[in-house]
Amino acid sequence: MLDSQVIEIDGIFVGTAILVDRNQTHRFYATHDNVRSLHNMIVQDMTALKHRVAQTFRRMARCDMGALGRLRPQGQV
Repeated sequence: MLDSQVIEIDGIFVGTAILVDRNQTHRFYATHDNVRSLHNMIVQDMTALKHRVAQTFRRMARCDMGALGRLRPQGQV
């Protein structure tokens, strides 16, 4: 590891971008469940990595909120 950079989305720590070689290749280390599918993704563009992580994080958060909205206490229609 040559360097690392914390990635936060909306103030939430979701993972770290680890610089793995001098060609600016980064590996994403996911720490939040919403971006777990991106764990170990390798990219050369940090901006693209942050954008992809943010997209995935927010999409999964919307899915989680949608699921919560469908939950009803037992016995209610």
